[in-house]
This record gives sequence, C-alpha cells and structure tokens, in this order.
Amino acid sequence: MTRPALRLILLGFFLISASSAPVKKTQDVNIYSFYINSTVTSRYATTIITSRVANRLNESQEIFFEVKIPKNAFISKFRMTIDGKSYDGVVKEKADAQQQYSQAVSRGQSAGLIKSVGRTLEEFKTSVNVAALSKVTFELTYEELLTRRLGKYKLLIYAQPMQTVADFKIDVHIHEKPGISYLEVTGGLSTNDLANAIKTTRADSDAWVTFYPTREQQTKCKDCDENGLKGDLLITYDVERQNPNGEMKVSNGYFVHNFAPSDLPRIPKNVVFIIDRSGSMLGKKIEQTRLALLKILNDLSEDDHFGLITFDSRVDLWKRELLKATKANLDDAKSFVQEITARGTTDINAAVLEGVNMFKQQPQAGSASILILLTDGDPTSGETNTERIMSNVRKAIESKFPLYCLGFGYDVNFDFLTKMSLENNGVARRIYEDSDADLQLQGFYDEVAIPLLTDIQLNYIGVSNLTQNNFALYFNGSEIVVSGQITDNNVESISTEVIAISKGSKVTYQNTVTTKDVIDVPSEHEDFVERLWAYLTVKQLLDKHVLLEGPEKEAVKNEALKLSLKYQFVTSLTSMVVTKPQEGDVEVADKPKEGKESHRPAVSRCNNSCTKNSLLILHQVILILSIEIPHMCLNMLNVPLICISFVIHVSGRRYRVHPWIVGPPDYDGRRGYNAFDNQKVAPTYVAPTQSAVLAVRNNRFLLPADGQPKPLCFDVPIPHKLKLLQDSALGFSMNGKSRGSKIGFQQITIHYKTNHHLTINTNSTNYNDGQNNVQYLWGQEPSQHDHEGIILILRDNEMDVTIGNIRVVIVLHKKRKDVFLWPAVWQQPKNVTLAGILGKDKISYEEIQGSTLKIMDNDVKASWDEMTDYRFPSAPVVRCWLVPFQAVMNGEISDFTVTHM
Repeated sequence: MTRPALRLILLGFFLISASSAPVKKTQDVNIYSFYINSTVTSRYATTIITSRVANRLNESQEIFFEVKIPKNAFISKFRMTIDGKSYDGVVKEKADAQQQYSQAVSRGQSAGLIKSVGRTLEEFKTSVNVAALSKVTFELTYEELLTRRLGKYKLLIYAQPMQTVADFKIDVHIHEKPGISYLEVTGGLSTNDLANAIKTTRADSDAWVTFYPTREQQTKCKDCDENGLKGDLLITYDVERQNPNGEMKVSNGYFVHNFAPSDLPRIPKNVVFIIDRSGSMLGKKIEQTRLALLKILNDLSEDDHFGLITFDSRVDLWKRELLKATKANLDDAKSFVQEITARGTTDINAAVLEGVNMFKQQPQAGSASILILLTDGDPTSGETNTERIMSNVRKAIESKFPLYCLGFGYDVNFDFLTKMSLENNGVARRIYEDSDADLQLQGFYDEVAIPLLTDIQLNYIGVSNLTQNNFALYFNGSEIVVSGQITDNNVESISTEVIAISKGSKVTYQNTVTTKDVIDVPSEHEDFVERLWAYLTVKQLLDKHVLLEGPEKEAVKNEALKLSLKYQFVTSLTSMVVTKPQEGDVEVADKPKEGKESHRPAVSRCNNSCTKNSLLILHQVILILSIEIPHMCLNMLNVPLICISFVIHVSGRRYRVHPWIVGPPDYDGRRGYNAFDNQKVAPTYVAPTQSAVLAVRNNRFLLPADGQPKPLCFDVPIPHKLKLLQDSALGFSMNGKSRGSKIGFQQITIHYKTNHHLTINTNSTNYNDGQNNVQYLWGQEPSQHDHEGIILILRDNEMDVTIGNIRVVIVLHKKRKDVFLWPAVWQQPKNVTLAGILGKDKISYEEIQGSTLKIMDNDVKASWDEMTDYRFPSAPVVRCWLVPFQAVMNGEISDFTVTHM
C-alpha cells in the first residue's frame, strides 16, 4: 500500500492537500504553529515564514511544502529542520545546479521549482519525508523593495492554511525614519469577523500590524470554513516628505537615496494611445479597452495634448495631429473610441512609428511626451521580425521620450514588449484578462498621468557602483531610488545633487548628509542598506542583460550572477539546491520568467557578554549608549569612556546626569573634560568593576490613539499590585505584581470563573483548576494546551492565553541578567471598555496648541517623550505623548490596585 502523500502549501502562506479524504487529512498532518514575520525598513521588506508541522501517522510520509511569494521578491534562504538537524537550500549558478537536477530526475525524483501563480505571486515547492510521529520545521525568507505607486507602498500577505492553526501569528513592523504619514490595513482578512484580531499601532517612525486570530475566528471570516483562513492582508502606507532633497540613509559603507518631491507644478503632457484592434481583441478585450479609454480621456487636463491611433493590418488616426484636451475635442475623441471594433491582423511596427511621427511633426516645448501601446499578440502583418521592429522604433524615438507597452493577456509576446520598452526608457506591464481589466488599464495611466520632472540626473561625490542614476521622467506619486557604495570609509559626509527640468526650467536639489548617523534598526537587519543595493543592482543588471549583445551582455550577466551568489538570491541566473535527508536527495528551484554566504562588515566586540549596543567607538573616545557596561569590556579598552550628554535614556526613561568618566584600570581619571562649555570639570571616576544602575520609579504603558499617528503613554508608579484587565461578564481578571525599583512585572496572574487560575512568573507558568496543578517552563518548543475554555500557547518567550474573546500575551524579556514579564492585550470585545490598566483599546484626542491635548473634553498638558514598548519581544523604542495617569484612566492609582494577586 502506498503511503499517504500529503502536500503542505505555505501561501505566505499555507495549504494542505492529500490523496486521502479531507477529514482524514487533518488527522494525518497538524500545522501546530505558523508565523509570518515581515520587517520593512526604508521600503526594504524582509519576510520570514515559519511553519511547524507534525506527522500524526504511525508511519513516515512525504510532506510537500509550497510557498507563494511576490514576483518581485528574491528568495534568500530556505531551511528544513528535522529531529534537530537543519537542511539549508544553497543558491548556485544554474549550470552547476543542472547536474544535481539531472541526477535527481534520473532517480525518478521530482525536482523542486518556482512557477508563476496568478498576477503577483510565484510558487516555490519542495518536499521531505517525515518519520512516524515526528515533526518538521520549514523556514523561508524572501526580500523585496516596495515600489511607490500612486503615492503609496503596498505589502501583501496572503493566508490560506486549509486547516485551523492553534498558534497562528502575522507580525509586520514598518520602520521609516522620516515618519509614517499614512497607514491602512485592508484585504479579505480585514473584515468585521476578524476586526479585533487585527491590531495596528503607530508611533512616529514606526508602525506595527499584528494579526492573531483564534482558532474559532479562523472558521468564521467571510471566505473561511472548516478548513480555516482564506484571504489576504494588504498593508498600505506612505512616509512623511518634509525634505525636498529626499531621504538619505548610510550604513556599513553603503547608502540609499529616496527622492520623491511633491511640491512641484505638473508638466503638461503629450500622450498618444496606440490601440490594437486586431481580431484577437474581439469581445471582452475590446469592450474593456473602450471603457478604460473613455475614463482616461475624462482625466486629461486642458493643457494636455493627445492623439489616438488604432491598428490592425491598417493604421487609422483619429486626427493627423495632436490636439489640446478641450471639451469639444474630448467629446469627438470619445465618439471615435466608441466606434473601435476588432478585426484583421496586427501591424505593430507601422502603428508605433506613426505615433512617433506625430510627436516629431508637432513638438511641444515645456511638456512631456509619452507613447502608450496596447496589444494582445505578436506582429502578424507588415514588418513581423521583432528584432527589426525594435531597431526601427529605437532609431525613430532616439531616446527623446518613453514607450510604455501594455500586453493584454497571455498570448502576447511579452519578452518582445519588455525589451522594446526598456530600449526606449519605458516599462512593460501585463494586463490580465479579467473583469477588472479596464481598471488595470486606467490604473497604469494614473501612474503616468502627472509628470513633475524630466531629464533627472542624480550625482554623488565619493561613491561608486551606483545603481541607475538618470531618469527620463518622474511622475507624481512615484519615487526614484538610487543606491551605491561609499569609496572611502573615513569620509564623514556625502554630497548629493539632483538636476532636472521642471515645467521648462532647470531645478537643482543639493544636500550633504553625514555618514556617522546610526540607523536604528534591529541587529538582524543592520545590513539592509547593503542588501537593498544588491537587490536593486541585480534587478537593473538583469534588465540590461535583456538589451545587450555580445561581450557586454556576458559581462553584465557575470556581474549579476556574482551578486546573486554572494547574497544568495534566487534569480533568473541562479537556482536553489535543496538537499533532503533521504540519502542526499536533491531538488532544484528556478525562478520563472514573467507569464511563465553573504559578506558582512566586521563589527568590533569585546565578547558575547558585551551587548551589541553598549559601546560606540568614535575617534578613541567611547560614548555610553546603555547605562550598564560589563567590566570585562572596560578591561579590554585602552581609551576613556566619556558621557557627553546631560540626559540619558534607559528603558524608555529620561535621567539627568553630570559629566563623568569611566576608564580602564590604568586610565588617569584626572583628564576630565566637559564637551558642552569647553571647561575643565572635576571628574567622577567609576571603578571598572562596578555598573551604574538607576532605579526606576514607574512602569510606562502605551495607549494607541484612534485616528492619530502619535500614541499616548502614561506612567504607573511602582511598586504596586495592579488590576491589569477585568471582564466581569466573562468572569475574567488579570493582575500584575511589579518589581520594586525595576521595570516590568515579576508575576502575573489570570483568573477565569472561580476555579481556573494561571500564575506566570519568570521561571514558569502554573495552571490550577482546584484539583490539578500543571507547570509549563519557559524556553520550550511551541506547544498548545487546552484547559476547559482556556487555550494556552507556549512559545520560547511568550505565553499566549485565549479565553472567550479575550486574548493576552505575556512576554518574557531577558536583558542581560535582568528578567521580567510584560502583558499585552491583543484581542478584546469590540467597542467595549474593560476595567483595568489595559482595559482601554484605543483613545481619541485632539492636538490643540503646542503640547496641549484635548482628551475626553478636558485640556491636558502633555510632553513629547519616548518609551520602550515591551509588548513586543524586540522591545522597540517609540515616541509618544506622555500624559498624566488620571487624564486617560478616569481615576486614581488606588482605583487600579488589588490586595491579592
């Protein structure tokens, strides 16, 4: 009897299909933990998908793993872990991978692959044989640079597990240094049924989106059933743009420049639409094309000039010349559009050359010219040789204006359209045959509807290996991104100059940025600027590879291949080789065409006991970044440590200090110096075996604001036993015992009804139902436990508790030798304010003047401060309006204390 073959699909994501019946399927395989974690830093997104799966059979079985990722993304890591042993995918040149591929096929094994799925996704597939009653962990990482379109960046996450998952989490963290101006979460999973499973938090430069649906919720959303979730989260955002010079980021010898000015007059445009009306456009295609053109004509501005060309084997012009977009001309053009019918063959060459000729006969000074070709097939009449057509068009356009090619459906020769567009400073876009094809056409036009700059040149001093730095056009709502390497690591600043034409006049943007700015990003993403540069460089080299011939083509290919291998990107030149545990079985993953160990800069460290952010070495002086420095680090240093700021921040608190010096044992502490007034000061010498520890007087809590990007925060004095959350109707309460003079909590208790009690401390979690006592230790593999209406999910540093429609997560924080708990409420009854410190889900306020806020009809004095948000294991530092406790809680501290835990 053949073993049951089960297929596991992670669709950002996951689904399972089996040769057996659906009911048996869920018994055989259990996805007991599923995370998607996406971190976006300066538009560069790194997404990690982790799924843990258990084979419940008493025999081994093959489990297939299929992951859908955005088409623009590069897979950069894949790992399977079985019985504590990891098997990593390795990116190799296609030719090198081919031999392993052939060997696998010769043994009758299926090879792994990546294939296109729908409009925006690609699917990666592999499989592994899992022993009886064993578990496997899949982990996949992919990277992408988010593109700004129509003034927004979009991050898409799709979830379709095809079974309910006990431990289901989607976490998204967006960090944008200029600030986040807009944030919206939509999609199929953003429905009323799941509204309280989605939480968004904004704090100045950061935003967090979490999606923690309970098992019950995973069956009740709009398109959900007993097989679980089915839908997507679409996270849309934009950033503040107060500096017209753009945003520069420098890190580890690389830089990235985001340039997107908006305070510019629109440039009048000349646009010619070249529309295929051949027989293959008959029916829905031509109807949708007419509908889109009518909408586009309505959007033309009166100072625009336009033309219409239709073609099959014959080329017809609405008018022989470009006409101004007056009402009379537009009405006449709409009548012409209504009469377009499909017939005949396809003469692309003659039609495009006629469009070019219209521009040449009637040049418009101070305007931007754009050619837009829409076709659904190959050239079949007139000149049919695609190489000659491209040559004719290239010679006719002479790089004077862009050609945009829209390929309708899958029968079109998209490679031909792509190459012809790239040769003429444009892009190709596929229009999918669907009910919204007219909206796709109009959406593309909207992206190029408002030119703001032409002939853009971005210049930099002291850099090399630049990505593309000259552009024909810049449109409103888009963004220009340039990245490169800094040639001299000792240089202290980079000068930038942007030269362009704005409505007929030359404009120049100049800026100088320091290279010493430290970018505040998690350590695991500290090389994001370098990887962004590599991603963008490889993308642009692959575009060049399409255009070039001979030795130049080979040189570009080799450079793109070199970078793909260095950064382990799966591209059109590389394959990912996955070696499975069964006797060296091999699968090979290739990236499809459309329609069809990395280098780390050395970082000086004392040893593992010295935290990464403890010291910053600046010209033989060390600035204190955290208040505790292990003495073994000091003993290894031969330079003084000088605190040069009168205010330091520790755990989200501000402390005023006097200048002081710490040095190694042989340092002469008499060389005190005040960096602020250039006066000698009497130094305070701290022995290197000591650590300066400041007492904490308050725990600071974050309170998201409804409709405002800036959250509120408030302090709660310690020590106290606090009523954290209470729902009398449910019979639920959660209390917390703070830690004396230190941040956080030493114990948190949860009570449900009269006989269910959870006691959580920094060592373990104890559950008691009046008769039995069960203990769970921290640091275990993820697991789920059900106790009569209480669902516990234990992770390495989180205890996830769901009772009814309340979901709380207790996070265990470990900061050197300091260990404490912090509570987070991730779900509670909608539109209901519960009792307790954490009872308010959100609060509304209005900024009146300066630092005065109106909260619940009261004027409240606030201060713009910062805090550490311990609701997240990463403990990010965020900015917030610090307000008095009484202003948001409608009571005194004594109203929120308890005598017994």
